This record gives sequence, structure tokens and C-alpha cells, in this order.
Amino acid sequence: MNEGRREIVQIVFALVGIVFLVRLFFIQVLDNRYAELADGNAILREVEYPFRGLIYDRNKKLIVYNTPEYDLQVVMKEVKNFDSARFCSVFGLTHEELQQKFKEVKGRKNQYSPFKPMLFLNQLSHVDFARIQDHLDEFPGFYIQARTTRAYQSPTLANALGYVSEISKETLARDESRIYKQGDYVGQSGIEAFYEEQLRGKRGVRFKLRNVKGIEKGSFKNGEYDTLSVPGANLYTGIDIELQRYGEFLMNGKAGSIVAIEPSSGEILSLVSGPSYDPALLTGKNYSSNFKLISNDSLKPLFNRPLMAQYRPGSIFKIAQAMTALQEKVITPDTRIRCDRSIINCHGAHSNEDLRGAIANSCNPYFHNVLRRMLNKGVANDPFADTRIGLEEWNKHIMSFGFGKRLGIDLPNEKDGLIPTPAYYDRAYRNRPWKFSNIYSIAIGEGENLVVPIQMANFAATIANRGYYYTPHLVKAIGENGKPLPQYSERHYTSIDSSYFVIAVDAMQEVVEKGTGQYRAKLADVIVCGKTGTVENNPPLFDHSVFIAFAPRDNPKIAISVYVEDAGQGARAAASIASLMIEKYLFGGTKRPHIEQYVLNNKFE
Repeated sequence: MNEGRREIVQIVFALVGIVFLVRLFFIQVLDNRYAELADGNAILREVEYPFRGLIYDRNKKLIVYNTPEYDLQVVMKEVKNFDSARFCSVFGLTHEELQQKFKEVKGRKNQYSPFKPMLFLNQLSHVDFARIQDHLDEFPGFYIQARTTRAYQSPTLANALGYVSEISKETLARDESRIYKQGDYVGQSGIEAFYEEQLRGKRGVRFKLRNVKGIEKGSFKNGEYDTLSVPGANLYTGIDIELQRYGEFLMNGKAGSIVAIEPSSGEILSLVSGPSYDPALLTGKNYSSNFKLISNDSLKPLFNRPLMAQYRPGSIFKIAQAMTALQEKVITPDTRIRCDRSIINCHGAHSNEDLRGAIANSCNPYFHNVLRRMLNKGVANDPFADTRIGLEEWNKHIMSFGFGKRLGIDLPNEKDGLIPTPAYYDRAYRNRPWKFSNIYSIAIGEGENLVVPIQMANFAATIANRGYYYTPHLVKAIGENGKPLPQYSERHYTSIDSSYFVIAVDAMQEVVEKGTGQYRAKLADVIVCGKTGTVENNPPLFDHSVFIAFAPRDNPKIAISVYVEDAGQGARAAASIASLMIEKYLFGGTKRPHIEQYVLNNKFE
């Protein structure tokens, strides 16, 4: 009997032992939850954020760099004996703000863990950190996470550079790469957004051992599981920062844009949008409040006019009309057309000019007649059908200059402009018949034509190159010895024979030397080729002042477009600014202080 009981007891003990062994196996081998909890108490996972790539100008002058900032993180399980009043005093919070921060931490669905570091306060400056670092040991469970934010050498180039801020929940949800996490910073506009992949670098991680009191005791397993962060690539731009500063100085108090390009490469020398803002305002903990102020500003400083403003081109478009007419052989350089102002109004004292003279004097009746010849060739012996056929040919040539489409600059939000097609007029006239007499205003750059300032600067560069262009771009090299993106090394040829561009160059030289641009665009030491434009505006506002140019005539170093809104004739504000920019770039400064003062006075009479 006793033997039987002893066997039963032994079997029971054996079964209990087996149960414990199986359970222990599950806990230690198959189920890692308990290991994670233990590690969570003993190991601190610290993210090492990479240095974002720096941005330089064409002369390797630093434009954008990194400056330290700090995030305060909390591990909720480790918060003990918390003195809320003392915490508020040290960190400059109200009791209500402190309570709200704790609610935000615990309210992060699918992210919150009492054992993991959670973001509590972000974007503390180095001044903030210096003030609080000696008090951190008073608050167990709170840790500092170092990172960097953007800083700027001068308050310039904001619309081209863009800004960096914390990734939004919407963007994070769309991130198929799964590279980003909540709290990461990303480029939101400008170069920062377009080159985000090159600039961002790769984050690292360090694992640190802690004792039961939370005191760090060194690396976990001698850093075996640590990974180093990889800094982002530096960007070298074509921007001349001194020229950029000067352009913004000239544009102060005005609305409009300046775009300057090196014709031989397509590199953008200056990209001025007026009015603008100080890029430093969109960094640090005041980002949100500053962004709200800037975005609500009625002058729209965030609106990048060189890429997003769409204007009628005005008389500048007459050069494109001339090139197209020569290619279509409806005129020659010697064709003379009388300035008949009973058809369309004109300005200045001239009559019966040849093509060069018509461009130099900006003769409206001449180009009205030129477009009529292009669109009404009599191919179908029907004015409606002829206009349609002619417009299709005209459209092909005009778009080859880069009009009516995005050029593909390395910035987001570029607009297309508009070059009207037969389909466009079909929609506009609701499929009723239309012909040349309905659309002739496009002959002089008015009507339905719309261009973007970057397109006009590119047009000037195309003429400077005698028939081709490189896509305008800001970044000339990714990495110090790198190259631009491949698409920016490709030439784009127009549909116009290169020999015809000599006519345009001759005429543009004449515009500056003895035409509409002679009073403010002519320079003593270099031949400037340019064209004025006065773009119709909505009354009672003044017209927009427009000017394009390049210099020198041979082997051009700079091509430029200037738009000054509500400033009247192109020969005034725009021509003055363009010539000052050319002078600054080629010679380092102006010898015409009276022209500079004329621009700064903002009274264009």
C-alpha cells in the first residue's frame, strides 16, 4: 500500500516538474515578451540621428549647416517620485501644459510603451539644454536625445532652399519605404524636399546598459549591436550667394522675381522671389507659430514666384514669334512691314521696319502681320481650317523653347504656363468656329499665353546658346567631387535652325544699344543683349515690368529674366534690375549708383 502511494507521489512530482520545465522552455525560448521586459529595464536604446548634408554655393561658400538641438524623452515605467511643480519650474511649463504632454505620450496608438523612450519635449535649443542639464538627475525616467536642426549663414535664398520639419502623420502613412518614424525630420519644400534622399543620411542606434537605479554602465555587449549613423551627402549648388544677396537687396519692397542662369551649363546663379522670408524662422521650437504667421501673410512670402507665378510674356514673346516665322519661311530678316496702327496699337516713332528693327522697336503691327502669315497660309482654302493647321505648327515650335510645360528644375511645385492649342480654343469657344481674328493677341505675348519666370530666363539662355538649353538646375554636384543628376547634363535643342538665332542676338543688342532698353540696360564695359516687355495687368493696377537679357554677346556668362509686378514699363524697373545683376556678376559691383538708387526708391517713373 505504502509502495503504491510512494509511486503516485513520485509520478505527481515528476509531472509537476515536467510542467515547470515546459513552461520555462516557453518563457525562455519561444516567448520573448519576458526577455523584452527584462531588457527594457536593463538596456536603453538610443537613436543616433545622422548629420543632414550641408549646402554650399558655386564658390564653396557655406549656405546651410547643422546646429545642435535636443529632444527630451521619457520612459514612463521609470518615472518615480515625480515633482511636477519642480519640473514645470525647470522646463518653463504650466501645470496644464505638463498634463497635456503626458496625455499626448500615452495617446500615441500603436507606439506607446511604458518601457520604451517616448518623445516628451522636442526641439530644445542648446541654450535650453545648458539651462536644464544640471537638473535632469532630479527627474528619473527622463533622458536627453541629441539631434540637429538647420541653420543659415544669412537670411537669404529661403524659397529655393525650402525648410525641414517633423514628418506629418499623413506623409508617414504614405511612406512605403518604411525609412521614417514619427518624430523624424524631412525636407518639406525647396532643395530640402527635392534632394531629401541624398541629404537625409542614415540613422544609427546604440544600446546602453543600466543598473537598477537607471545609471548607465556602458555599452551593451561592447557595442556588438550598435550601428553608426551615416551623414547625408553635401550639395554644391550653382548659386552665387553674393549675387543672390544683391538680387534680394534690389527686390526689397517689390513683388516679383529674378532668375539668373549660366547658359553654358543651365546652373542657376540666382533665384529671387519677392517678397520672401528669413529661413531661420522655420527652425526650432517656434517653427509652428512662425509658419502660421508667414503662411497667413497677405504678401505670400512662401509663394515661389520664379516657379509658380504665371504671367503673360508681353513683348519678349516677339523674339520667339520671329524665330518661328523664319523657320516657317513666311518672312526673311529683310521683310519690312508698315506699322499700321489702325489694326493694332503701337508705341514709339518708327515705321516700315525690317525684322531686327521690329524687335528693337517692339512693333505690334509687325508681329500681328507675322502671325497672320503663319496661321493663314491658305493650305485648306478655309480661314478656320487654315488657322487650326497653322496654330498646330506654331505650337510645336514655341513649345520647343520650353514654354507651355514644366522644364524639370530640381525644385517642387513648378508650373507649366500655357501655350494655347487648337484643342484649347475648341474648349474656350465651346466647339464653335474660331480663326486668326479671334486669337491674334497671342502675336504680341498677350491673350492666352502664360509663362513662368524660370521659362523666360531659360528662353534668354537658349538665345545666348544659339538654339539649345540645359534644364535649369540648382545643384551642380552631389558630394564634393560628384555630378548633377543625369537629366541636367542633357542638351535640349529647339526646332529652329541655329542660324536664325543670330538675327535674335543682333536685334537684342540693338534693343539695349539704341532701342527701348538703352537708358537703363546699357553697360559701358560689355555688350548686353536684351528685350523689354510691358505686360498687361488688371486696371487700375500698373502693368508688370519685364526684361530678359544675356551678356556678354559672345561666350555669354549670364542669362536673366526679371519680373516686377505693378511697376509699369519694362524699360524701367526690370531693365534696371537686370543690368545691375549682370554688372554685379561680371564685375563684382556697379559703376552706376544712380541706377541702383532708382531701383531702391521704388518709384518707377
